[in-house]
This record gives sequence, C-alpha cells and structure tokens, in this order.
Amino acid sequence: MRRGAQFLIFLLAASGLFLFFNTKNTVTLSISQLAQTVGGTVFNKNPNNDIEPQKPLSNPPEIIKAIYATGWSAGSEKMLNYLIKFIKDTELNAVVIDIKDYSGELSYLTEIEEAEKYGKERALKILRPNALIKKLHDEGIYVIARQTIFQDPVLAKARPDLALTSSTTGKQWRDNKKVMWVDPAGKEVWDYNVAIAKDALARGFDEINIDYIRFPTDGNTDDIKYPFWDSKTLKRYVIRDFFKYFRQSLPDARLSADLFGLTTVNYGDVGIGQNIEDAYNYFNAVAPMVYPSHYNKGFNGHQNPAAYPHDVVYISILEANKRLEQYKIKAEISTSTEKYLVKNPALRPWLQDFDLGMDYDAEKVRAQITAVYNAATGTPMGWMLWDPSNNYTKTALLSD
Repeated sequence: MRRGAQFLIFLLAASGLFLFFNTKNTVTLSISQLAQTVGGTVFNKNPNNDIEPQKPLSNPPEIIKAIYATGWSAGSEKMLNYLIKFIKDTELNAVVIDIKDYSGELSYLTEIEEAEKYGKERALKILRPNALIKKLHDEGIYVIARQTIFQDPVLAKARPDLALTSSTTGKQWRDNKKVMWVDPAGKEVWDYNVAIAKDALARGFDEINIDYIRFPTDGNTDDIKYPFWDSKTLKRYVIRDFFKYFRQSLPDARLSADLFGLTTVNYGDVGIGQNIEDAYNYFNAVAPMVYPSHYNKGFNGHQNPAAYPHDVVYISILEANKRLEQYKIKAEISTSTEKYLVKNPALRPWLQDFDLGMDYDAEKVRAQITAVYNAATGTPMGWMLWDPSNNYTKTALLSD
C-alpha cells in the first residue's frame, strides 16, 4: 500500500470512518458511510483523466440569475461553449446542471459504490465534471447541481424493496409517464441522495438544488403500496423530516429546493407533502416553479393563466414573499437551535421559457422576470429559467 494511502486511512480513521478495501487496495464506502462523512468523498477512479476537485466560487453573486442545462448539454463542449457565451452576453450569472435527472441516472462517474452498481449500464453525459466546474468558474459562473430525489427509476429498478409498488400487479408502480418512484419515507433513499450530494459538493459545485421532493401525483395513486410510509403520518411531515435530514447531513452546504408553484398561495401541503414554510426552515433558497402554464384554469379569474405571465407570477411571489418575511421574524426571535436552521433564506423562483398554453416569446418571458422584481418588496430577488431543450430567449435577458 502506498504511503499516501496509509496517511489518508489514518486521517479518516481518526474521524471515526470505517473503510473497506478491495483487492486493488482502493477505498470504497457504503451509502451510509459516505452519508456520514463531513468533508466530502474520496476520489480514486479517474478513467477520463479529470482534473482535481475544485473549490466553490470564491466570490459568488448575491442575486442568482440562472438557466437550466441538461447533463447532455453540460457534457457537450459545443453546447457548453454556447451556454457560457449566452450567460456572458446577458444578465445571467449562473447555470443549473443535472447531476441526477428524472431518469435516476447520474450524469458522471462517482465514488459511490451503490450508484455505480445501480447505473452501471448508463451512458455517461459528463466525462470530466471537475474540469467542467473549473471552466465555468473561470468565467465567474456560479454552478448549481440539480438532483432529483424520489422520482428515480434507476434506484426503483435496482432496489424494488425501496420502490413504490402496485397493489394490483405487485410490480413497481409507474406514473402516467411510466416513470418509477421510490418511497419518500425510506431512510436508505435519503442516505443515497445525501451521498450523491456530498460527492457533487466535494467536486466544487457551489450549490445543490433538489427536485421531485414530494409524493407522486400523476397516475393511479390509489394503487400505490408504500414499503415505508404508514399512510397515517401526514405527507407534509414525511417531506419535512427529509428536508431536516438533508440539511443536517449537509450543514454547511448551500442548498435549494424546488416546490410546486401553488405552494406559494396554498397553506397546506398541496396534497404532495410540500409546504413552503417547511422549506424555508432548511434551505438557503426556495424555488417555487411558478410556471403560468401549470396553474389551473380559473386561477385569479383567468381562463388561461399562461396568457397572463406577469399576473400569475406576481400574485404567487408576492404571497410567498409575505410568508418569507413572516418566517424571518419568527426565526430571528426563536430560541430553538433546531427548528430554524436557516435564518435568512431567499426566494428564487423557476420561470417559464418554454411553449405551453401559449407561445412564450421574449415579452412573456420578460414579464415574469419583471413580476419577480415587482413582488420583491425591498429585498432583491433572483430567478431561474427553465426550458427542457435549453434553447432560451436571449432578447428577454438583455435588460435589468
């Protein structure tokens, strides 16, 4: 065994971390072990000659203005160069990159044994994630890692004991898009996702953004059999407990959470477990997806909410911001060391730059951005643009 490896073992052992060695004397960690580490992960596999892990951006922007990029886009040199130029030519300063998307596949190789085993047949989208981060950081771009949580066909297929199953067929349950889910109450599911987030942070991603942090809504939900959820505990409490666990597992990380747009104006849990005050507790930024096309007919009297982007976004963010200010007051005077883990969270909504319900031209995209600014009473607010094809409306982003 090499001297450097012996020294590493000594340091980790001093931290109380148990290690396992394979026949090649390389370190491997189980999900639970990696989830319990404090400083990140260990990098041994480097099949694509990646560079060393990076540090977070030294001077991150105060107000984040981001666009979303798939793993495929980020892993393509041509597309990445296009996105960098696009960001530099506009008011944007950040990018959100899939590290685990709706498919459950990770975008790059990791040191997480289970992740590699479950996704061993996947096509790698990003060959050199550390080098990708450096390239973006060199341009002063803030890099956010997007990670889907409970919608995870890869994990559901590999570990049916963690998956939602059909009471009718006994097989893994699928939603209307034929996508499989895992149980939001499953502790091992939580650990798996914490391990993935730690790996990403150790590489130099500036922030972890989590999505699909909810119970499923589409499909025959009455047919679902949950392996862990007892169907008695409120869904809100299950999701809230996951929020808390995720934050406590990553106490110093910058974390953001994507929520349904209706959580801004709904004081319950929208039937899926999401409550915006619960998210304020544990995340540096809360990102309601206030896409006007996703609001029900009749919202605020509009037969087609997609035709009224400013109105829909303004009403939603104004209410969410009012609730945020109330939260901050309570957090400031609270003596609890547990409940209010984040004293000064931010609102940073997802906005629509895709055609659904209406043709979303520059005017409609800009109307949403203006609505965010108008609803930000006193405190400047950032935003993120979503287009699944990563083809954004540049003329909407040329003015502040």
